[in-house]
Amino acid sequence: MSFRIRSGLVLMASVALAIAIPVGRTADAQILNRIKKAAERAAERETERQVDRKVTETIRCAADDAACIDRAKRDGKQVETAPSGSPSTAASAGAASGAVPAAFVNFDFVPGDRVLFAEDFSRDQVGDFPRRVEFVRGNAEVAEWQGARWLRGTTWPSVFDVVLSEALPERYTIEMEVVPGGDNRQLALRFAENAAQHVGVRYFQNRLNGGIYRGSNAIAAGSTEDVVKTATPFMLRVMVDGRYVKVYAGGTRVANVPNAEVGRSRKIRVELPGSPETPGYVRSIRIAAGGRTLYDAISADGRVATQGIYFDTNSDVVRPESAPTLTLIARMLEEHPELKLTIEGHTDDVGDDAANLRLSERRAAAVKAALERQHRIAGDRLQARGIGESKPAASNDTPEGRQQNRRVELVKR
Repeated sequence: MSFRIRSGLVLMASVALAIAIPVGRTADAQILNRIKKAAERAAERETERQVDRKVTETIRCAADDAACIDRAKRDGKQVETAPSGSPSTAASAGAASGAVPAAFVNFDFVPGDRVLFAEDFSRDQVGDFPRRVEFVRGNAEVAEWQGARWLRGTTWPSVFDVVLSEALPERYTIEMEVVPGGDNRQLALRFAENAAQHVGVRYFQNRLNGGIYRGSNAIAAGSTEDVVKTATPFMLRVMVDGRYVKVYAGGTRVANVPNAEVGRSRKIRVELPGSPETPGYVRSIRIAAGGRTLYDAISADGRVATQGIYFDTNSDVVRPESAPTLTLIARMLEEHPELKLTIEGHTDDVGDDAANLRLSERRAAAVKAALERQHRIAGDRLQARGIGESKPAASNDTPEGRQQNRRVELVKR
């Protein structure tokens, strides 16, 4: 049964229930509202399952990469070939900010669209504790490593809090580049002081291992398939919707829990393991609130911004972890054949105006090409336009504002 039919059945059922319930009283209105939200959530869950299936079944290999093609076929995956010399999905993943190479198995991560916190420590002095996070205990300082600034911890553990301007909302995402140190101990994220469970990740038997834990006991945990070296940076990502929590290490989803008990507060506590011999590192922290579905937003406002299209700095190459967001855009276009879009590329104000404009044009064109090539969207339904830094969505005076301004917008036309 297709997603459209299943979603329709859910909505029809909710309408039938709504008709059966007399309206006019406050309690009745609340019941109707709960039914509507349940139907919407069921439809969103089905979309997530469809995205998960598509991303899981398709591997991108260079046309001359026989090993990649054979491995994908052995695993029962669909193979999408690129011109000879192009990187495979696994190789491209490794190029992203030093992340661990991975096949992006079960990778359905879509970041929130409203940035609550963003920090890369680039404005802090080497040797200082960062100004925008709150020290709790341990020994940590800003350090230069691998051509970037990191918060380095040399004790077990070094603990700090990311303090937000508001409590974590119902739907939110977390992204950070990490290196757990201290002889392969676990890096932990805690979202409320007395929460029963937390997110943890570490190196384990030449793999990345992570998930959701109660104390030292795993509630749900998994490992990546790729062999990795200790002290290799990788992306830790968490996606939360109510009690539904998903955890990703590198390009692999390692935990998928519908009834987690991680809690919520205005602080996210980071416990970074390390030692003088094997420090732990963290950088590029980004926390964002979730929002409306793409179609709801574009129907109401005529446009929607997405933070889920990833590029390397000064590059127009769409990174592999953009696949879930591209799939959601394609699905929206498939379900609404009358919809035509202008894809706008936007940048922050760092760098030359003209260079930013050219970069935004190339990035918009790259997204258009990906939708046409990978998802068979007709080219006449899409236009690409570069805006550069001329239409900021937020102030460029803060890291959160600059992060918000580096975006791709979909505009109804």
